[in-house]
Amino acid sequence: MNTLVLAFHPELESGSRITHRLAQAARPGNDLTLVDEYALYPDFRIDVAAEQGRLLAADRVVWLFPMRWYSSPALLKQWEDDVLEHGWAYGTGGDKLRGKQLLLAISIGATAEKYRPEGEFAVRGADLLTPWRTTARYTGMDWQQPFLVHGASSISDAGLEEAARAFAERLSQ
Repeated sequence: MNTLVLAFHPELESGSRITHRLAQAARPGNDLTLVDEYALYPDFRIDVAAEQGRLLAADRVVWLFPMRWYSSPALLKQWEDDVLEHGWAYGTGGDKLRGKQLLLAISIGATAEKYRPEGEFAVRGADLLTPWRTTARYTGMDWQQPFLVHGASSISDAGLEEAARAFAERLSQ
């Protein structure tokens, strides 16, 4: 299975402990491609044809990013707006992503306990993923159970290594 991991972190190499470690765990090789989207597009001018070409070659697409203020980094939203074009990803003739898997790999600063109706944020964590789940459905992609690292702001080194191991294992399936 050809896996495309698109990393969306504005400081993947220098300011990201969790996303950086997960990206390292992805182990690019013959069947896995890792792309640092912020390194490619610091000006947010996305090469749509190149991105669509990468998507066409993939069986599974992974969006790797930190959740900030209950959403993704701005470049992921811009990427969705630009790359997932009508007539290509959805709408008449828009079937290019149909049947491809979509996996979200997200680091979340708060613990899972805070993402419950009775928790501090009064919302289920799964509810925050609704826009991406809907995007997968609308484009015909096969939504995969997300890979979530909760408590990212306080995770221990051992906890991070366990998360990286689990992510690598998930990608090998």
